[in-house]
Parts: sequence; C-alpha cells; structure tokens
Amino acid sequence: MTETPAADQPAAPVLRVVRGNPSAEEIAAIVTVVAAASASAAAADAHRPRPSAWAAHDRGVRAPLTSGGWARSTAPR
Repeated sequence: MTETPAADQPAAPVLRVVRGNPSAEEIAAIVTVVAAASASAAAADAHRPRPSAWAAHDRGVRAPLTSGGWARSTAPR
C-alpha cells in the first residue's frame, strides 16, 4: 500500500539539475522533450496489436490426457 503525500508536503522532484545553472526556459524545454518522449512511448504501446488467443503461450499448459478417454465418453453414467 502506498501513501499519498499530504497537501502541505512538496512532491519529490521528477528531474534534478546535477551541474550548471539552467534558466527557466531551458528547464521548460527539457520538460517538454521528456513529456513528448513519454507520450510517444505510451502511444506506441497503445497501438501494439494484442496477440491472438491461438498464439498464446499458455495454450500448451493443460491437463494431461488420460487413457481410455473416448471409451469412457460413451459409457452410461
């Protein structure tokens, strides 16, 4: 369970300047680039087609066959 930050506590920074003294315009530019890259990656994932159920790898995992299955299928119950 995650805790949500309280309204009076600032959120942790997403980006951190390690070296230099960037201007507000430079920070805005890098935030725009990162947001655009993130949005395009999310859009690429959204447009990826789902694999067919016939191609699912878990189709091979099933109960093993037992002997006499057809013979028992016609037996009276």
